[in-house]
Amino acid sequence: MVEALLAIGVAVAVFVGFNIGGSSTGVSFGPAVGSGTLSKTAAAALMSAFALAGGWTVGRNVIDTMGGEIVPSSAFTLAASVGVLFFVGLALLISNTFGVPASTSMTAVGAIAGLGAATGTLDADVMLRIVGWWLVAPVVAFWICAVVGRYFYPYLDAAFAIDRSAGGVVEFDGVRPTVAPDATGREVAGTAAVIIIACYMAFSAGASNVANAVAPLVGNGSVTASQGVLLASAAIAVGAFTIARRTLDTVGNDLTDLPLPAALVVEVVAASLITFLSGIGIPASLAVSATMSIVGLGWGRATRTTTLGDAVSGAVDGALRGDGERTDRGRPEVSVDALAADRPDADDGVPRMGEEHGDELLAEELFDPGTTGRVVSFWIFTPTISFVCSYALFAVVPL
Repeated sequence: MVEALLAIGVAVAVFVGFNIGGSSTGVSFGPAVGSGTLSKTAAAALMSAFALAGGWTVGRNVIDTMGGEIVPSSAFTLAASVGVLFFVGLALLISNTFGVPASTSMTAVGAIAGLGAATGTLDADVMLRIVGWWLVAPVVAFWICAVVGRYFYPYLDAAFAIDRSAGGVVEFDGVRPTVAPDATGREVAGTAAVIIIACYMAFSAGASNVANAVAPLVGNGSVTASQGVLLASAAIAVGAFTIARRTLDTVGNDLTDLPLPAALVVEVVAASLITFLSGIGIPASLAVSATMSIVGLGWGRATRTTTLGDAVSGAVDGALRGDGERTDRGRPEVSVDALAADRPDADDGVPRMGEEHGDELLAEELFDPGTTGRVVSFWIFTPTISFVCSYALFAVVPL
């Protein structure tokens, strides 16, 4: 009976890891794929390698937190572990079916919290610390990228803009990749930077998410931490090569149209936040941080045509023009060139704060509000489903 339960537990852990691969690959490599830097197959291969590296190193801290601190290790009987992992996988499967990058860590913690609430073993202090970081991390991601978008991104865009050559950056001479003859040095450097930082995101995804698949099994001693990391990483790789294609489209193409400089900003901010949180043992969501980075960058870029106060309030009444004359503009359509805008005509290639120029685009064109709303709704929906189902099971059937 114990061996049968263990086999089921491993199978469910693989199922969870498979769905993690589908979700996290889109978040990690969506900007790179959306900007045309990588193919989906190349993204999946890199995701597999660097997720393993992240889980093997920093990810062990998150395994410790989820495997014995939210609830004690004694609460993770083999049957309970199977139940927790099943609800995590179910919620993630629903999310991936709709092509939305789910908050894997929030979903897993929700299922574990459901077990703790039902059995009276939930450590409220640990849970509050985790939830506190969940609230802080997306706000930090948003405002870092908003500041970059408002004050620094135009300079980055002007200095590091890359005009893509028609034939791409890499060509294959038989089976050997070579740099395309039409590719510029700037294009090659920018492409390399995006790939390196996407791999950094994959590392952070592995650090945060490997625990979500195997922490209950490690907590009850069914597998060692090293065995758990290898098992989860293999399952993530399978998901990366299969169901990740839909989330790559959502993050890379539907959520926003990211040029290379924007992709670099988003990836650096999101990956750094998650690597930091994983290092202190907090199971945090790469999906949340990456998406809020995209939205923050777009919002900051959109508000360059207003003062800081007007950008926050969202209204400009009787704005003063340069000649001192007032004009009633009402609530503005906050508009600037998109993240991939044409180069402005200013001497340094950057418009001055408060200036408008060229073809104006509405703020909504910087990121898709409908897709953003769909992503945010699933952040709430999936952990709620995992918590409710987990609580109902363990309250009715003690395992």
